[in-house]
Amino acid sequence: MSDSPVQTPLPEEELQLRFPAALPVSGRISEICELWRKYQVIVLGGDTGSGKTTQLPKAAALLGCRHVGITQPRRIAAVAMARRVAEECGTECGKGVGYQVRFDNNVSPETRIKFMTDGILLAETRNDRQLRKYDAIIIDEAHERSLNIDFLLGYLKDLLPRRPDLKVAISSATMDLEHFSEFFGNAPIIQVEGRMYPVEDHFQEPLPDEDLPEQVARAVEFVSS
Repeated sequence: MSDSPVQTPLPEEELQLRFPAALPVSGRISEICELWRKYQVIVLGGDTGSGKTTQLPKAAALLGCRHVGITQPRRIAAVAMARRVAEECGTECGKGVGYQVRFDNNVSPETRIKFMTDGILLAETRNDRQLRKYDAIIIDEAHERSLNIDFLLGYLKDLLPRRPDLKVAISSATMDLEHFSEFFGNAPIIQVEGRMYPVEDHFQEPLPDEDLPEQVARAVEFVSS
């Protein structure tokens, strides 16, 4: 399946901003960019598999944002997503796209898109109170509502009037989108559907004298066959 036609080369880092057509969010990139160009804050909702985590930072780059930061609640997700987006953008992880987590800082002066844990972004506010190093900030998985995420949401709301040039996106996988929108002054909401896969139900009766571990092993063999 071919990629979405929405793409552009970036002059300095030459990130390849292609949006895979297999991802539901790719069909909404033009709408996302149009709203984000008009509004300082957008709220994006989408089920797991919609592609919002990997494609939203590329949409920010498509708008011309030179430095995009996107948070993840967990270190393993930040690293994995950075590697995935770097591959999609045709760059080496740590160059055009990088990540920073606790004890591992894989970014460079070339980095345009930076994945990080929410704790890293929170720590950066100590020395960069207006987050001047970023043109766009994406708070991903906002529905998890950890203390770090809630603090960042409040911090960004207070910061926005002093950084009218800063673009912010709140990404969530739940139906709490209206609450996030209201918190940020009725920011526009974009709802993206997830990908659907066929599901079949199979019921397995235990064999005579078969204990639970044996039955589980037999089920695994059935699924793997």
